[in-house]
Amino acid sequence: MSSPMREQMEAELRRLDTTMRELSDAGASLESATEEAVAKNRLATAKVDAAGALTGLVFHTEGYRSMAAAELAATLVEVIDRAQRRMADRAAQAYDFFAPEGIDTAAAVRGEIDVDEALRALGFSPRDFE
Repeated sequence: MSSPMREQMEAELRRLDTTMRELSDAGASLESATEEAVAKNRLATAKVDAAGALTGLVFHTEGYRSMAAAELAATLVEVIDRAQRRMADRAAQAYDFFAPEGIDTAAAVRGEIDVDEALRALGFSPRDFE
């Protein structure tokens, strides 16, 4: 015969096991993921891996040969940044189920979260961790 406490503990352990499996699956799905972005002027495509590291850069035309260095650099920075943002959004979506309510997962993945504010949203004071 089970006690209500034991049943509750077993239910929580099952929930934890399910959550850990989902977290592992999300990580595995991102492990080999890539994202691409094409420059607005169609000059190039940037490809990034799950960590946001640049893994490919393809020039579609030879237009870069006649571009000013600053213009070419701005184009490349823009397209790489867009690919990285896409990957960050994809990672945020993969882990969104795991984030506590009130936490912006996309902002956290991009490193744009105010940690003190996030702690307050979770009912903690930053001083609790000093």
